[in-house]
Amino acid sequence: MQLNISGHHLNITKAIKQHSLAKLSKIKHHFDQVININMILEVEKDIQKAEAIIHVSGADLFAKAESSDMYNSIDQMVNKLDAQIRKHKEKLNDHRKN
Repeated sequence: MQLNISGHHLNITKAIKQHSLAKLSKIKHHFDQVININMILEVEKDIQKAEAIIHVSGADLFAKAESSDMYNSIDQMVNKLDAQIRKHKEKLNDHRKN
């Protein structure tokens, strides 16, 4: 799994990077075929935004979250991606059964 984290109007600290890796390992736990993750963290006035594009075999998944705290935004975004990964995995399994 390759992870690219970039920041707009934000310096990516070790703490943010470690928090992101810890949360994204949850996705890796559910689906092993994650190829690449592009994550963009952005600050606009009082709004902290986190968005990510995940390239998996057979699909590209996108999620975005906003809040007043960057860590909370990352958590919300990972939860959205996790739901999309589980849905994608179910589609693959259903397709194989038919």
